[in-house]
Amino acid sequence: MIFPKTIDNSYNGNKLPLYLFYLLTTVTIGRSLVHMFAPDGGAQSIATIPLDSYSVEAANVVIHIFAEWGLTQLLFGVLYAIVLWRYKSLIPLMYLFIFIEYTGRLLLTMYKPIILEGTAPGGVGNYIMIPLALIMFVPSLRKTKKNVK
Repeated sequence: MIFPKTIDNSYNGNKLPLYLFYLLTTVTIGRSLVHMFAPDGGAQSIATIPLDSYSVEAANVVIHIFAEWGLTQLLFGVLYAIVLWRYKSLIPLMYLFIFIEYTGRLLLTMYKPIILEGTAPGGVGNYIMIPLALIMFVPSLRKTKKNVK
């Protein structure tokens, strides 16, 4: 079920993970655009990184890295949109990827912590998305009674 023999647009799991995946796709694309186009890449205005205390050069590096991260997020968002458009049978695999991504973010934050001026939404999001991805992964695999042949 994680790696379907045929990758097509059939989705046999519970509808809740499918609907939530639409929301996650929208949020991923929106977040990516903020990181790419906000003047500070969202580094200070959203993530509360104290760019004002950095040299201009250092702040510009952080902003650039956030913009590159936004591009990566945009590519993930486009991939998610393609899955929703043509390849819904891959939704369980996408939830597994989301779980791995957010777990990796949390572990990297523990391994390489950074000083923030406040609570970044992304930091809180890690604690929400890790269990949510696992919770949605399980019913995305299960065939609903309606879909059982």
